[in-house]
Amino acid sequence: MKKIIYQKILLDCLIFFLIAIFGISSIIWVFQAVNFLDIMIEDGRNYNVYILFTLLSFPKIISKVLPFCIFFSFSYIFIKYEMKNELVIFWNHGIEKIKVINFFLILSFFVLLLQTILLTIIVPKSQEIAKDQIRTSSVDYFEGLIKPQKFNDTVKGLTIYAEEKNSENEFKNIYIKKSSSNAFQITFAKKGVFEIKGKRKILALYDGQTLNNNDGKITNFKFSKSDFGLENMVSHVVVHRKLQEQSTIELIRCVKSVYENIEKEILNCPISNPRNVYKELFKRLITPFYLPLLILIASINLLISKEKVGYLKYRFLVFLFGLLAIIISESSLGLIDKNSINNIFLILVPPILMIVTYAIIIFKLKFNLVKG
Repeated sequence: MKKIIYQKILLDCLIFFLIAIFGISSIIWVFQAVNFLDIMIEDGRNYNVYILFTLLSFPKIISKVLPFCIFFSFSYIFIKYEMKNELVIFWNHGIEKIKVINFFLILSFFVLLLQTILLTIIVPKSQEIAKDQIRTSSVDYFEGLIKPQKFNDTVKGLTIYAEEKNSENEFKNIYIKKSSSNAFQITFAKKGVFEIKGKRKILALYDGQTLNNNDGKITNFKFSKSDFGLENMVSHVVVHRKLQEQSTIELIRCVKSVYENIEKEILNCPISNPRNVYKELFKRLITPFYLPLLILIASINLLISKEKVGYLKYRFLVFLFGLLAIIISESSLGLIDKNSINNIFLILVPPILMIVTYAIIIFKLKFNLVKG
């Protein structure tokens, strides 16, 4: 019977946790996807890049909401059991409160492992793949690039400006500057229209002139119509990978080079100011240790009887305690610096809080201050 009860508690918590994390993550993902769509259209990206980019953002969203979802899910299930008098049935069948809490404490380390894998492997790799898609993709939708009375330099080596756009999608008074390392071309046209010529997409320019400067040699010619090709256009992108895209091994090597005073510059490793590297490593390797603490805090709800005076007050205090733990886990990132003693203290905060919380639970059980 005890085994069945443990399985029921675990299954209820797991199901509600999965519903919560995928539900909340999906809502956030939809809002982000809408924002990404606007950005992709403005940058002229095709929908294949957009879909892949948005899908690859999902692991990062999950890792962000997981701490709150784990605390909320376990708290909800434990409170539901108390409200439906199911906890009384559990205790009457010989289930010990401390053993249930220990069971979930052990389970929490599997959640910790899952979050660590997410933050150290899956999220950085998905971010790297997503950004590589942006770096290597070409610009396909030029209609979205030209905004009336705004200079647009999204495409590498190209600046476009149009004074206005009429109801027939014709652009008036267009300015285009195309530049390379040792040459540039400036084109003015009274009108411009996007057209399909064979399998090519072009910007047809009417009544204008073009100025070419090639190694100081200047030529100028007028035209009644000129086709401006739009093939193989690449947007401006950040060449170097951000810290969020780098593997955990690369970040550890960077920190090692800092402590060993290696003067050789390592790619994407800010040796002169490694604080951001410390913060990224802390986020990946230390913040997951707040998850056992959150599950332990949620387990306090098992000790609070609805018959107790001040029942709602105790529930609210437990909720605030959990919320405070989440805030500490996030805000501690801003306290990371070059000071090793300070960083060691921040690393010790989650296990210290967990020990204190567990001691409070033992104290309450031993002296029967909260009756189940």
